[in-house]
Amino acid sequence: MIKSMLSDPNARQFGKFLVVGVVNTAFGYLVFALLIWLGLAPQPALALAFVIGVAWNFLGHARFVFGTRGFARVPHYVGSYLLVYGLNALALSQLLGAGVSSLVAQAILAPVAAVLSFFLIGKALTGRFPVFE
Repeated sequence: MIKSMLSDPNARQFGKFLVVGVVNTAFGYLVFALLIWLGLAPQPALALAFVIGVAWNFLGHARFVFGTRGFARVPHYVGSYLLVYGLNALALSQLLGAGVSSLVAQAILAPVAAVLSFFLIGKALTGRFPVFE
């Protein structure tokens, strides 16, 4: 089963995305946690972690996962991230309103944002949704 998955280009691409996504998610969460620790409120911390994360994540996604070179797709990439950010910020607000701590809330939301990002970033960097073609 693993051998057949490794021979499938879509499965390999998703595997690469997962590896890059784990690194990116950990990096983004650590930036968010550091900003919270430094005294920033959750929403500004999320916004700043987002900006830092987009710059960090582009190269890993573009080159390693989707084989995109250059910077022509940066506006599409940023747009996909803005959509994910907006949904994340809305969900974070809802969880905070329900009494969930900011660090736990973002830990819950990070995996959901990562999966949504795979599809949106794949479309942004290649012009097609990954896996479905």
